[in-house]
Amino acid sequence: MKKVMNSAVLYFILAMVAGIFYREFTKMYDFSGQTSLGVLHTHLLILGTGVLLLLAFVFKKERPQNFNKLFLIYNISLLVMIFTMLIRGIVTVKDVALGNALNASLSGVAGLSHGGVAICLLLFLLGIKKKYLKEIEEN
Repeated sequence: MKKVMNSAVLYFILAMVAGIFYREFTKMYDFSGQTSLGVLHTHLLILGTGVLLLLAFVFKKERPQNFNKLFLIYNISLLVMIFTMLIRGIVTVKDVALGNALNASLSGVAGLSHGGVAICLLLFLLGIKKKYLKEIEEN
């Protein structure tokens, strides 16, 4: 669980940096509208730090068989999601006009990464459910 905890700490640091970046970047461009940069901080805190702390706590003694694969896919998907949100936010703040193909590509990658995170979260939840049902049956 050391790598899960280290990842949680890394996501916490990224969340703090994202919050500062959002504040300073929008101030620098005198931007006051809605942007995905505004939710990067919370996405990193909840999906990065919070979920990983929960997993470390729940699976501290015994991990599901597919945990390492899910952990890898989850982290890749989450980082791609965060990266696409960062790019979309920067483009919004700087008022850059993306071509239709680039805009669609960015949205497609973001959608795939959200799907990857959602599937991994579902599989993690099912693993937690199985673990606790097993513990209830044993008691």
